[in-house]
Amino acid sequence: MAWEVKVAKSVVKELKKLGGSNAIKIVKFFRELELLSDPKLRGKSLKGNLKQYWRYRVGDYRIFCEFKDDELVIIAVKIGHRRDIYN
Repeated sequence: MAWEVKVAKSVVKELKKLGGSNAIKIVKFFRELELLSDPKLRGKSLKGNLKQYWRYRVGDYRIFCEFKDDELVIIAVKIGHRRDIYN
């Protein structure tokens, strides 16, 4: 089973702001996620008002994703530096 990673417009905009090696690392990470049989093993579920999201770490950046298990789709909804993303 292959997963598909879909990226929200806000994530694309943030990736363009990052540019350089950080953006490349994150895009490579998305490709790796698509190949996993269970991508939830690489992430961590969040708690509180963010409990619908899963968090992935890529260097100093965090990616918040939603899962649609019935469609095998991962939707990246937010990306940011670890000091800013939880605010």
